[in-house]
Formats: sequence, structure tokens, C-alpha cells
Amino acid sequence: MDNTNQKFCFATLALGKKYREMTKTLAEDLKKYSSGTMLVVGTDNPKDLLSFDNVIPFKLSQQGILHCYHDKRFVILKALSEFDTVIQIDADTYMTDFISPKLDFSRGIIEGFNENLVNHVTKYTPERLDRLKKIATKIDVDISQANFVGESLFIVSKDNGKEIEFIEQWGKIGLYLELKGIHAGSGNIIGLAALKVGFKTSRTPSWEQIKNVTNHFDASQKIKRSSFDNLKRRVQYHYRLNKNRLQALSDFDFFYR
Repeated sequence: MDNTNQKFCFATLALGKKYREMTKTLAEDLKKYSSGTMLVVGTDNPKDLLSFDNVIPFKLSQQGILHCYHDKRFVILKALSEFDTVIQIDADTYMTDFISPKLDFSRGIIEGFNENLVNHVTKYTPERLDRLKKIATKIDVDISQANFVGESLFIVSKDNGKEIEFIEQWGKIGLYLELKGIHAGSGNIIGLAALKVGFKTSRTPSWEQIKNVTNHFDASQKIKRSSFDNLKRRVQYHYRLNKNRLQALSDFDFFYR
């Protein structure tokens, strides 16, 4: 199945050797099941992926204070500079069947799994709800109207610059919550950012089709690190924390009041 001259691509974040190796498997799957479709990859070692003719790697180091979950937005931004639609897919995902070259993507919609944000947070991480309510007030949205968006597989399309505003809001909301000690739950931030810029969220037929031929297994739960790696991570954490604290001073009222 040859899907050449497409206006859409896949995109993933691959920081560290383990995730680069998984990205290689993903690239091979993509070549088999969606020939002609490109995979944009933000990675700490682009040279490691240059042998794949369906991969567009670019240099990216971790920006998130503790984790890199919000760094996916940089890969999406890069992909949108070259394609009309980007399918964000986690590197720890297998493809199991062919992807139709005739997928119909929707402007103005974040396509993916979604459910009411308050219900989702109350069910899984109720300790985060107060902070999320506060940031919703700060950005002037009604949190009861926001949706959680499953971050392992979702679709963003260009929409007259609204997609850029979405990425900017994701970064701002994510940093606010990281500075308050909430380093995970990017699906919540995606939902709030979408609401802020006027993107709807929907489980569209295109997303359902892709979801049905992929299998995400969440490798983050299986990574083991040495004592040296843990020490290195602590040093890098404090560097990024202090760097972001200083940057946030430029909007003191938003981040610190």
C-alpha cells in the first residue's frame, strides 16, 4: 500500500537509547503499514535515526522539569511546519495493520480519546483537581467544559494559526503546573489548552481507524536506571527547575500569584 504525497505525518518523542530503539521499530512498522508516510522525531541523537528514509529526526533535549511529557509539543510544532496534519504517537507503540491513505482529518478538532476532564481527574488523580481548577480560572475557561485527551495517540491539524496558539497554551499551562509540583497528566493540559483556543475534542473516525491498528504498551513503567543515571537525573532536574523558575519571572502574576 503506497501512501505517497500525503499531507499528514506521524510524530514521536525519542529521548534516550531505549526510546530511539522503539522508534526504529515504529518506523519499520510505518513503512510496512503506511508506505510513504513520514515520521517526525524529536530526539537527543538524530544521527542514530538517519538510516531510515521515512524518518525526519531533529535535535531536541528534555525541556520538562522532571519528565518530558510536555516536550511532545515541540515535535508536533516541528511536524506542523512541514505537514497539514500530525498524528502524535508514542514511540512505545506497535502497528498491527494497514492505515488507510484516505483518512479525513478535521481542522478545529483535537482528534483522539477524550472524556470530561473533571470526571477523569476525580477518578484517577483527585489530588490534582484544585490546581487544575486554579489554572482554569487563570486562563479564563470553565473547567467543567474541558476534556481529558489521551496523550499517547491524538491528531492535530493546521487551523489558521490556532494550532500554534494551542502549542503555546500547552507550554504555559504545563509549566505552571510543573512549578506547582504536578509533572504528569499532560492529557489534562492538552484538554485545557484546546478549550482555551477553541479547539473541540472528538473521537473521530480517522482517530478510531488508527487506534484500531496500533497497540501502545507504555514502556515508561519498565525502565530501570542505575545509581549514576539517577544522580544525573537529579542534577539535570534542579538545573531545569531553576532555569524555568527564572524564565517564569517574566510573567510573575501568572506563575506566582
